Amino acid sequence: MGRTYLVEEAVGQYLSDLSVKFKPFVTGLLIGQCSPQRDYIIRAARTPPKEEQKEGDASPSKLDSIDEEWITAHASQISRMLPGGLLVLGVFIIATPELLKDSQNALRRLIFSIEKSLTKRRLWKPSEEDVSDRVALQVCSATKKIVCRTYDVQDPKGSAKPADWKYQSALSASWLSLGCTVNVNIHIPLLATSPNHDLTKNTKNGLNRWSKQIEDSIFLINGQVKDNDTGLLEGQKKLRGSTHSSTQIFDVKVLTQLSQGSSHRSTAAVQVCSGSINLKGAVKCRAYVNNNKPKVKEAIQALKRDIINTLSDRCEILFEDLIINEGRCKKMLDKKKELSALVKSVFRINVKEKTKSLKQKVTLTVILV
Repeated sequence: MGRTYLVEEAVGQYLSDLSVKFKPFVTGLLIGQCSPQRDYIIRAARTPPKEEQKEGDASPSKLDSIDEEWITAHASQISRMLPGGLLVLGVFIIATPELLKDSQNALRRLIFSIEKSLTKRRLWKPSEEDVSDRVALQVCSATKKIVCRTYDVQDPKGSAKPADWKYQSALSASWLSLGCTVNVNIHIPLLATSPNHDLTKNTKNGLNRWSKQIEDSIFLINGQVKDNDTGLLEGQKKLRGSTHSSTQIFDVKVLTQLSQGSSHRSTAAVQVCSGSINLKGAVKCRAYVNNNKPKVKEAIQALKRDIINTLSDRCEILFEDLIINEGRCKKMLDKKKELSALVKSVFRINVKEKTKSLKQKVTLTVILV
């Protein structure tokens, strides 16, 4: 038996509008949340046109014109915008009957390309409970017929499996939200042996160490430590007259351990450094979980990943800006000046609202001595 996808009705209307507007085909991403029992699709986003293309230009007429690199880059950008608990779950194509016959192989390539790109950027390791199935959706622009299949991204040689696609109204209206603010103060040394002050590589190594601290942290939910296998809603009092259409918000405090204990002892080492990277500030993070009897460990895992992704993504954005402005930054580094930049997040998708801007106040300072 294949997986079941519960889909927000607004997604169906969005796909229907695309089928009328774009011919002969259009591609895009499906965004949602996985769970052991079923998956949820709450957003769809069509592939944006390239800069050289105008919105009114005719769409490509052949499937071999699908730009795998461009769609994968779009998935990376979307992934940066998502709060904890949401991810790119797959791809869709809306096409004429003639083109739809040969579209499955193209969707398969896109799914594995996107997953490879997103996995490469992650600083956290997937758990055994993580669902590895990704969806490939085909929609006929003429008959509106839908064919839904899934691929296991952990099995490159695996074949497609059929899946159910069911629409549901107000799917995410009563999802649960967890929010926290994490203070960041990370000191990353730049080794003298590191060529040309490789900021990206050194920062990633430092963030890897920091992410392990986040993984080992203690999370207080509404001021309480809860057992991982406990239901997130267990012990919650239902207010009189409350409706299921409002999002329930949990306040979370993150307690980072000062010592990792004797089992994590490491040998001290003296290293010659030519400078350092300091990450200081505070990040506001948020995660969403569906209201189908969620467990504490599922909610905490979603929030942990959002904390790690938030800081990692902000650093990536900064370094991309440094690459674009390579000449200006190189002069500063050559003169051994202090480089400081305020990194802000792009718009991040909110489950209840269409978009929400969360400013992440993180100052990255590069000091060369």
